[in-house]
Amino acid sequence: MNFYESLGFLVLGSRLRRLSETFLADVNRVYAEHQLKFDASWFPVFYILSKQKQVSIRYIADELAVSHSAISQLVSSLQDKGLVKTTASADDGRKKVVTFTAKGLKLQQQIEPVWSALSKAMEELAKEGNHSKHFLKAIGEFESGLSSASLFERVEKHLDQ
Repeated sequence: MNFYESLGFLVLGSRLRRLSETFLADVNRVYAEHQLKFDASWFPVFYILSKQKQVSIRYIADELAVSHSAISQLVSSLQDKGLVKTTASADDGRKKVVTFTAKGLKLQQQIEPVWSALSKAMEELAKEGNHSKHFLKAIGEFESGLSSASLFERVEKHLDQ
């Protein structure tokens, strides 16, 4: 049994971070190998825009459950690269909406086959173990549990006993 396995839930965050870093590095390696100037961190915004075509920064933030500020920074970075543009909403001039530029749309179309292959590869990986096929369901259950009581609250409850 390795170090991480021996500590169980005590190092869950470290194991998930390590898994995430490995996963994202490999995904970025695929993009680079296929000469696609794309970063895995852009995926959520690109995916939402590929389905919605035009969305507000608030909508993206709400969908991803991250701060408006974080999405604004990511959108600004994508704007600087010429991949998206923001304009005032036709309905509400105070609201900014995000759309692909021609360059962004072209890149989105180029990376869709990678997304498809990635999805197939991940499904294949999940089928290799007895428990890994339930991985996404287990993560969903953890997320649901944390929405009812944070880890902080749960730890504090045990420290107060």
